[in-house]
Amino acid sequence: MRIGVLAVQGAVREHILSLTRLGAEAVPVRNPEDLRGLAGLVLPGGESTAQWRLLSRSGLVEPLRKALVEGLPTLGTCAGLVLLAKEITNWPERYFGVLDVAVERNATGRQVDSFEATVSVDGLGEVPAVFIRAPAIRRVGPGVKVLGEYENVPVLVQQGTLLGATFHPELTEDLRLHEFFLSLCGKE
Repeated sequence: MRIGVLAVQGAVREHILSLTRLGAEAVPVRNPEDLRGLAGLVLPGGESTAQWRLLSRSGLVEPLRKALVEGLPTLGTCAGLVLLAKEITNWPERYFGVLDVAVERNATGRQVDSFEATVSVDGLGEVPAVFIRAPAIRRVGPGVKVLGEYENVPVLVQQGTLLGATFHPELTEDLRLHEFFLSLCGKE
């Protein structure tokens, strides 16, 4: 199974390593041609405004938007979730707007406020999670299922074959969330 990882900025290498450990062919996506033949895509954590700027320069915005609208299974972690969100409560722009959630950017504070926690995820049990300047999901649309919460706030959501996590699963040794994502990619 060929899975792309958006490779303009952020935790690219870590996602590629996690997916490869599960037997997927994980490839970096840097230009529109790299989207061909993908069974799924990961939008990694990093810095959403920097990622959007680099996406715009690479010519990837519209081909990626088209792939998302057409149902390409996608996992957005941290900044990747911000790129997918329909609404950003504390930022004037909206990026792809395909996941019916409202998020607040950098809701957990500055880099120094980063932390690790355990999140209970439907069907997966207790999952380790790393929160780094994490967004917070402030609203969930009617077609979005909350799969995991931390302190009564959604941290993992699913809308069809779109997954959004406020945390970084790729920074732990636990591969269950990536494995769950791969199962969605195989249901095309």
